[in-house]
Amino acid sequence: MAVRKDLFESPDYYQIDDLLSEEQRMVRSVVRDYVKKEISPIIESYAQKAEFPIQIVKQLGDLGCFGPTVPVAYGGGGLDYISYGIMMQELERGDSAVRSTASVQGSLVMYPIYAFGNEAQKKKYLPKLATGEWLGCFGLTEPDHGSDPSSMLTHIKEDGDHVILNGAKMWISNAPFAQVAIVWAKNEAGEIVGLIVERGMEGFTTPTTHDKWSLRASATGELVFDNVKVPKENILPNVKGLKGPLSCLSKARYGIAWGALGAAMDCYDTALRYSKERMQFGKPIGAFQLQQKKLAEMITEITKAQLMVWRLGVLMNEGTATPQQISMAKRNSCEIAAQIARDARQMLGGMGITGEYSIMRHMMNLESVLTYEGTHDIHLLITGMDITGFNAFK
Repeated sequence: MAVRKDLFESPDYYQIDDLLSEEQRMVRSVVRDYVKKEISPIIESYAQKAEFPIQIVKQLGDLGCFGPTVPVAYGGGGLDYISYGIMMQELERGDSAVRSTASVQGSLVMYPIYAFGNEAQKKKYLPKLATGEWLGCFGLTEPDHGSDPSSMLTHIKEDGDHVILNGAKMWISNAPFAQVAIVWAKNEAGEIVGLIVERGMEGFTTPTTHDKWSLRASATGELVFDNVKVPKENILPNVKGLKGPLSCLSKARYGIAWGALGAAMDCYDTALRYSKERMQFGKPIGAFQLQQKKLAEMITEITKAQLMVWRLGVLMNEGTATPQQISMAKRNSCEIAAQIARDARQMLGGMGITGEYSIMRHMMNLESVLTYEGTHDIHLLITGMDITGFNAFK
């Protein structure tokens, strides 16, 4: 398959770049250059083969994409949340699988260790996760419990200075290659606690999930615990209850709000270029009204979403962003990205389904991004409960 040169240019219809600091623009430039050089030339082949490009783990670590908001003292980048969002946007512009790898590592593995771990846990795990020496995963979703994590069946029971862990988790990004798993389980009092489970612990396996039509370049698997002895020193001491995993999900959803926008931008940019080159009825298809309508609607939705995630980033930096605000942005970015991908695919006609262009790959990936870290409908209900005060979940 011939590799098309990555000519991507970021759309900025409202001069939103003026709102970014020099450091934030520099972060974007570095990650964008990395995607153009290391991801765009290879990602189509990996997606077609349904293989995870394992080499990106070390590359992302070297680039500082793992835990960029974690303090430098623990191996993180000490950056602000807008810089983090920009990183996720650029990575997902390359492929959702690449952004997923970084999101899980930073928001779902490093963040809970930093926020809820003790000093010994932070020093043991965070530096190795930051460099990509270790890859991590996050175990919350179960085969029968997705949107309702409070009903989880995975559990621990006391055994001296250990606990015995039993249960299973499903749809776990990074699982097949992870050295470390943050696992949420119920203790004997029925309280949800977090544990750091390491590969090599007897009874802990990570079967790979096969035959996916989406996120094909992502490593997805299960976490299976069969009487796994976990030292009590591996329990995260500073959180109990759903607050633990849900606060991690808020961080991940924030990254997805920016990331899905990157996929939308790539689809728009591809369709715009194609509309200027493809001739039909004696002129470029971009000169026809219906194609201009599609492109105009795409750039409008991208611009609205850019303003939303930028403002959310400001609130994150101030420490005032609510989970509900994050939820709205995640749902909006995913919805507009999926629609833009569909419209862009139509504009390319038959070429839109081939691997010569990125659109169909984004389109399939976004079907997963719409679902994970809270489905489209769940996020609507989160907003609905926030504005009405009525809980529609029960």
